[in-house]
Amino acid sequence: MKKRNPWLQTLFWIFVSFLTLFPIYWLFVVSVKPAVDLFTTPEILLSEFYWQNYVDVWTDRTLRGYMMNSLIISSGNALLSTALGFFACYALTRFRMGGKESIFFWTITNRMAPPAVFLLPLFLLMTQVYRVGDFTLLDTRIGMILVYCTFNLPFAIWTLRPTLDGIPRELDEAAFVDGASSWKVISEIVFPLCRPGLAVTLILTWVFAWNEYLLAATLTNFSARTLTTGLSEYVTTTGTEWGIMAAISVFTLIPALIVFTLVQRHIVAGLTFGAVKG
Repeated sequence: MKKRNPWLQTLFWIFVSFLTLFPIYWLFVVSVKPAVDLFTTPEILLSEFYWQNYVDVWTDRTLRGYMMNSLIISSGNALLSTALGFFACYALTRFRMGGKESIFFWTITNRMAPPAVFLLPLFLLMTQVYRVGDFTLLDTRIGMILVYCTFNLPFAIWTLRPTLDGIPRELDEAAFVDGASSWKVISEIVFPLCRPGLAVTLILTWVFAWNEYLLAATLTNFSARTLTTGLSEYVTTTGTEWGIMAAISVFTLIPALIVFTLVQRHIVAGLTFGAVKG
């Protein structure tokens, strides 16, 4: 095969990176401009920074509450979806049972359906079926954690399937022969080998829950309102506060960037683990 020109490859990836990162840069530009300057001729390079938008966001107690709700709901849902997905996938891949492929396909259909289809059933479940006295799951953190499992749990099962398929069943059988219990096999053999796949599943489900808007906007009012839904409060009949909205958007990017930076090597390893079986 002919060797490709490394300079052309470098220029190509620089161009792709520019297209990918420029919207994020422009979001930051909007967030550090006063409202008056947003409607003037745009400047690609900033000459001065207007930090008042970030000060307004950070000092707003309501927005800080929304951010805390987002962190709790996203983290709780990611942990629950990953844990349940691991045990469900272990049972489906390790035990001999009929109709396994049908079960796998049925789980992914919940992920393929648009979230709007589930809005009315979920609303009725949270307000009527699971009602205990005056308590309902509507507008609660635990309610939103369970709601997001509707979509993230099937994703977790399918993400973990190739990881568990890549672990030989002979390891389980050898441990059982040595007298190990089922829990010991799971905790000391399967779980450590699944860490890369679990890291990928945990991060992706966390990001999906963190960025979700439609369900949070419909099933929360104030107590469990998330940061993404807080953006809509700045679109009013009298105008749109673009600077504040851009600053909030930058705040929503920071946790995801930190998480991806910390676990980047686990993501690469998890996505390729189990792809090739000997």
